[in-house]
Amino acid sequence: MARVPSAVVAAGGLVGGYGVARWTRKRPLGGAVLAVAGAAAAQQWRQKAGGKAAGALTAAYVAAFAGSHPLAKKVGAWPSVFGVAGAVALASWAVADRRK
Repeated sequence: MARVPSAVVAAGGLVGGYGVARWTRKRPLGGAVLAVAGAAAAQQWRQKAGGKAAGALTAAYVAAFAGSHPLAKKVGAWPSVFGVAGAVALASWAVADRRK
């Protein structure tokens, strides 16, 4: 069975977490989506690129989540979420997914 690339899992966690929180109006539910996707991506990062890379990418994932909040005040919520999700996806691909 083909695996979903970790870049897609991580970006999907950021976008999906925000979407769930916004549409259900239940922030903890969005946080759960964010956490589950982050844990799944971290596991893939560790398997593909090792512990140090997984730690750095996990830190980037958390920083993207935190950074999306002040960025949203400047560019809007959805553009902010898509921007940080894209940045995390690119980092994930560069560090882990492009390795065979």
